[in-house]
Amino acid sequence: MSVSDQEILALACIPEEKEQAFSLLVKKHQQRLYWHLRKMLIVHEDADDVLQNTFVKAWQNLEQFRGDSSIYTWLYRIATNEALNFLNKKRAELINNPEDLEVLLSKQLDNDPLYTGDEIEKRLQKSVLSLPDKQRLVFNMKYFDNMKYEEMARILDTSVGALKASYFHAVRKIEALINQELF
Repeated sequence: MSVSDQEILALACIPEEKEQAFSLLVKKHQQRLYWHLRKMLIVHEDADDVLQNTFVKAWQNLEQFRGDSSIYTWLYRIATNEALNFLNKKRAELINNPEDLEVLLSKQLDNDPLYTGDEIEKRLQKSVLSLPDKQRLVFNMKYFDNMKYEEMARILDTSVGALKASYFHAVRKIEALINQELF
């Protein structure tokens, strides 16, 4: 049985049904959010931890959800912010490490037993990892999640023009990196 976001929000307003509403919210959105986070963080355990933090934040702030956007858009924004904060924390931990975070994530991608992509997909993922966080985020949202620029603008609180420019530059960098590896 598929439950609508409106039904979940209505249940959340009833104190004795709030936990069930939250359970339905998690069940409905966890898979899509997990894969969004996994593309940003690469490591399953990190994506899982950030996903859990995302739902904890959503649970704590459910009453503040204004309904200006869909619940998924709201959750996606929370997850994105949590992922960016996580990456910044990881970078701060590596401040005295000669390897940067992207190199570390690339190595983890090579050694990940859960990674099922072929060599071409791995090359694409490594190229995407070389992008700055915001460009990587925009690229993942557009290329992998097939999001419209307008929805991305709502989630990231920025203009469509800025997103198009960011995506354009990301694609150019990825193409250059892949071409450099091929020749």
